[in-house]
This record gives sequence, C-alpha cells and structure tokens, in this order.
Amino acid sequence: MIVAKIVGTVVATRKDDRLVSTKLLVARPVDPSGKPEGSYLVAVDTVDAGVGETVLIVSGSSARMASGMKDCPVDAAIVGIIDTIHIQDSEA
Repeated sequence: MIVAKIVGTVVATRKDDRLVSTKLLVARPVDPSGKPEGSYLVAVDTVDAGVGETVLIVSGSSARMASGMKDCPVDAAIVGIIDTIHIQDSEA
C-alpha cells in the first residue's frame, strides 16, 4: 500500500470503455510525516477523494480488487482517505 497526497486531476475524454464514469486523480507518494517522496502516479478514485487529501493507494493486481474495478485496466486505485497517521517511537 502507498500513502500519497492528491495533487491534481486527470481528464481523459477518450479512454477504455471500462473506465467510463471513473474519476482519475494525480497522487504524489509521501512518507508518514507528509514529506513528498517518489514520482507522481495516476490512480482511479473509489472513495470520492479530493485534491489535498492524504490517501491510501493499492497498486498492481490489488488495484483490480478495489470496489468496481474487477476486470478494469487499472494499475493504481485509491481505497481509503487517511485521517491521521501515528508513528510510535522505537527507542529501546
């Protein structure tokens, strides 16, 4: 799973018929503190996320298991909107 921040939208007037009526969002992976890392990706939104929100993304074959994505040509799907992240200190 990937933690990412939604930074934009994608409009595609011509696309595979199985993607009609899907919302495509541009996401930037972030570390748990919110610092950007890695490159941008486009993901299908299954949870009505929006720009500025921190989300949980699944990729690869897991993306096709997301709600409504069975047999769809997707490589990344947004499956959750993150409210908070808590990291416990690992001091021994």
